[in-house]
Amino acid sequence: MAGRINDDDVKVVRDAVPIDTVVSEYLQLRPAGGGNMKGLCPFHDEKSPSFQVSPSKGLFHCFGCQEGGDTIAFVMKIDHLSFSETVERLAAKAGITLRYEEGGYNPTHQRGERIRLVEAHKAAADFYVEQLGGEEAAIGRKFLAERGFDQSAAEHFGVGYSPAGWDHLTRFLRGKGFSDKELLLAGLSQDGRRGPIDRFRGRLMWPIRDISGEVVGFGARKLRDDDNGPKYLNTPDTAIYKKSQVLYGVDLAKKDIAKASRAVVVEGYTDVMACHLAGITTAIATCGTAFGTDHIKILRRLLMDNGSARVIFTFDGDAAGQKAALRAFEDDQKFAAETYIAIAPDGMDPCELRLNKGDAAVQDLVEPRTPLFEFAIRQIVSRYDLETPAGRASALDEAGPIVARIKNGASQHEVAVQLAGILGILDTQFVVKRVAQMARWARDRGGRGPAGPASSSPSSPSPSSYASGQSPALSGPALNLRSPAHRTERELLKLALQRPELVSPAFDAYGVDEFTAPPYAAVRRAVEDAGGAEQGMASAPEYLAGVREAAPNDAVRALVTELAVEVFHGKTIDESYAGEQLVRVRLRAVDLRIHDVTSTLARLGTGADHERHQAVQNELWVLQQYRQSLRNSGAAAL
Repeated sequence: MAGRINDDDVKVVRDAVPIDTVVSEYLQLRPAGGGNMKGLCPFHDEKSPSFQVSPSKGLFHCFGCQEGGDTIAFVMKIDHLSFSETVERLAAKAGITLRYEEGGYNPTHQRGERIRLVEAHKAAADFYVEQLGGEEAAIGRKFLAERGFDQSAAEHFGVGYSPAGWDHLTRFLRGKGFSDKELLLAGLSQDGRRGPIDRFRGRLMWPIRDISGEVVGFGARKLRDDDNGPKYLNTPDTAIYKKSQVLYGVDLAKKDIAKASRAVVVEGYTDVMACHLAGITTAIATCGTAFGTDHIKILRRLLMDNGSARVIFTFDGDAAGQKAALRAFEDDQKFAAETYIAIAPDGMDPCELRLNKGDAAVQDLVEPRTPLFEFAIRQIVSRYDLETPAGRASALDEAGPIVARIKNGASQHEVAVQLAGILGILDTQFVVKRVAQMARWARDRGGRGPAGPASSSPSSPSPSSYASGQSPALSGPALNLRSPAHRTERELLKLALQRPELVSPAFDAYGVDEFTAPPYAAVRRAVEDAGGAEQGMASAPEYLAGVREAAPNDAVRALVTELAVEVFHGKTIDESYAGEQLVRVRLRAVDLRIHDVTSTLARLGTGADHERHQAVQNELWVLQQYRQSLRNSGAAAL
């Protein structure tokens, strides 16, 4: 068993490595007064820095999650190391030789697993770099040269080459004292028929380093046509490498990201190289996976969420790149920084751009950028025919929730105004109110619209069956018509199906969530999926057939048929009658929302956060004004 590290040596290590230097490898620190430093805590999600470091005391403490301790405790916590592993790691960085109480110097094979895996990767990285100069690696050097990378560029990024034989690296690392088990755990070797063989063979190799600069994995690029593997092959997830938690180039970019409050996210290893060589030293990339939540956490700690922070994505202009950008937007609101997308007009990636047009073109690429939310909205809107009211309404229904997710109220309002312009909807305030409504419902009802109790008769399907794949038999009305709200919703749906010319285009601008009865909401969705009520103005039979086809199951299909033939309750079915139904349904939705907001205000009480209290009061006032407008002006206020 390994001996205990000498206590005096532990003290020497603790004193030799300043805590602010170590912590700064993982997050950005700024002066906090009194000689202390502050940053965003790496141990829990927070928006305001509550994590403080005292260099003079050699301690850290988070006032949010209560984590604290010295340099050793920080490294143990953030890198999931044992005490001994941490001291050994810090000692190696400081050039300190440790003594062990029982048995003298600690044998290499007895050191901590993580330390051993990191050491194996460092040795492998050195081996690959040396191989890049050999005759066999000429194909790799040619690949780099063709993309504008010379020997100094390869050295700067540690690019190497893995020999094409079966076990060159495995034998080399065995000679360095690493066991087969360690090589398999590290992902550097894999099981073969006669024992471990190299995982990477005949490929160009990029070392992947964590934020502290340690090699934890590799990205390997195919070079030969007879290589049947994927174009890029990455290290599998191991004890030290999780692809969803690593950003390629972050070790080189972290200081400039923190200094400039800007990060440029590209798609591949050569793109990172091209950006850095062109002067964009804040470029980083994911390692064979989509940009996700864990990557955001890394960047947030470096950017520290100040108001001027920028994250710029430079995805390719092809369909795959656009899809990647939309995936990135899914997590957009987890940033406090503003997010942008920059796509070269000719669709070239940064590496191609530098090769064809030089460094200046790469630098220019990230300047005329488009806000990521605008890019996402335009991608969604482009699928609709904005020449028709139904197309504009459907585009609003899909793009509106995107805008509604913007947390900052002022930004949300501004983007909603832009959305109205993109859609060509002249009534800007309608779009603004609609987006605000979506935001409120998403916030207070977990994404659901205002829901009222649905009173089903025993012979009717349950409300949930309309949204599910069930197909119960219908007998009689779907809901009890004694409910005024449900009766009005039913009447409006009948108008949309039987007399669409009387309710278009207003009906198509109504959200599914404005129908409080789940069966009616399902019919509204079917109308929307069929192209909107406006479609019915051209050909009634084709329109109804389209709505029935769009219905998700037999229950909704049967209800569509029922509503399409049921007689109206009004004596005169004209625009005035249709306007009445439109207003009543909208008023019902607004009244429910006012009830919810009033309840929220009551729950907040006088001791609530002033900003939150004021926001709820403002929302209530806007709703009340809109309700009054509907009552005074009727359909003209829609």
